Amino acid sequence: MPTAPHSLRALQERIAGLKASIALIGAMRPGSLIEHYRRCGKPNCRCAQPGEPGHGPQWLLTRPVAGKTVSVAVPRDAVDIVRGEIGEYHRFRAMMKDLVEINVLYCDALMREPGTADEAAKKGASKRPSRGKSRSRSRR
Repeated sequence: MPTAPHSLRALQERIAGLKASIALIGAMRPGSLIEHYRRCGKPNCRCAQPGEPGHGPQWLLTRPVAGKTVSVAVPRDAVDIVRGEIGEYHRFRAMMKDLVEINVLYCDALMREPGTADEAAKKGASKRPSRGKSRSRSRR
C-alpha cells in the first residue's frame, strides 16, 4: 500500500468500493482442505504393498477451533464446493486487510486537512448537551 498523501474523496471512493465488493462475497469458511490416504492394517490388503499410497483419497477440512485443530470429513462430491468456500474466505480476508489499510490512510488524511478532523469529530458527537459535574447531595 503506497504511503503518499491521497485525497479524501479518492479514499472515500475506494472505501465505498471495497465495502460494496465485500457485500458480494458468497459462502465462505476458514480452513484447509487436505487429501488424506490411510492404511487399513490388513497384511494382505493392497494398501500394505510397497509403493501403495493407501486407501483414499479421503478429503478432510481442518481448521482451528478454540486453540485445537478440528478435522471434518468432506464427501468427494463436495470437494469443489468447499475449495470455493475456502477461496472466498481468503478473498474476504484480503479485502478486509485492504479496507483497514485504506481507512488508516483516510484517517491520516483527515488529520492533515485543516478543519476536517473537527468536523469528523462533530459528526460522531452526542446530540445531547453535557450536564457538567454533579453536586454531592449529602444530608447533614
